[in-house]
Amino acid sequence: MSFRDLRNFTEMMRALGYPRLISLENFHTPNFMLVSEVLLWLVKRYEPQSDIPGDVETEQDRVFFIKAVAQFMATKAHIKLNTKKLYQADGYAVKELLKVTSVLYGAMSTQGGEPAPLPEEDSTKFKFDLGSKIADLKAARQLASEITSKGAVLYDLLGKEVELREARTESIARPLEINEAEKVMKIAINSILGEVQKTKDMLSNVALDEASLEAKIEKRKMELERSQKRLQTLQSVRPAFMDEYEKIEEQLQKQYSTYLEKFRNLTYMEQLLDEHRRAEQEMFEEAANMLRLIQNRLKEEEQHLLKSGSK
Repeated sequence: MSFRDLRNFTEMMRALGYPRLISLENFHTPNFMLVSEVLLWLVKRYEPQSDIPGDVETEQDRVFFIKAVAQFMATKAHIKLNTKKLYQADGYAVKELLKVTSVLYGAMSTQGGEPAPLPEEDSTKFKFDLGSKIADLKAARQLASEITSKGAVLYDLLGKEVELREARTESIARPLEINEAEKVMKIAINSILGEVQKTKDMLSNVALDEASLEAKIEKRKMELERSQKRLQTLQSVRPAFMDEYEKIEEQLQKQYSTYLEKFRNLTYMEQLLDEHRRAEQEMFEEAANMLRLIQNRLKEEEQHLLKSGSK
């Protein structure tokens, strides 16, 4: 990390409207909380409705958060981020953050406007909820279609009203026959009695099913009790392979500690290599500038000698 990168990052974040003041001292030591806060804020600037969780309490949560942000930036903004450097949360993370802030800052500079102020209550929501308006538009289209179809059905029914009116008037004017009415009533009563009998049969079947289900439930309860007793017995017995498992787990923890130490050393060596290359590049540029100055001076002296010789 160079001082210029850190200075550019802080100035871009300030120009983009980041509410918190970022100091040049914040990234001298790993600061994952600040990096996660900045990443989440940048994601909200790209997509206010994004649902990336901000929980970074545990190591697994941090790994999941970094992967989610990197995937979001790759798919939405076409920006490839180095997850390893972001997880380090030090000066190397600033270079990765600059990839995102540079795009946002460039877009803001192209538009020639200031960053849109975000609400105090929720800086991630639009003043105009476009999603809900689209849903309302779909619902309105569906209602319009239903109104059209039901209106056509109603129009057809109203067209049949003339014929139905005549049939209704004829039925009302016709005298009521007692015998036929009694016959119809008996048929209706018999039909109702049949339905009642069917209902009684169904209720009796339900009672039988209920008894059968209760027996099955009781059987399941007994099986559950036996399974719980067996589980308690198994839990009280220490497995034979537990000692070996604990030894392997201890060895794995040592290997992990060794890996972390080597990873830190590798990162430190990469940092030293970058600084050495940068110093060599600066020395090369300085030597090239000096050589250019000497060449220019020799040309001037040669021209001066030629002019003095001609005189």
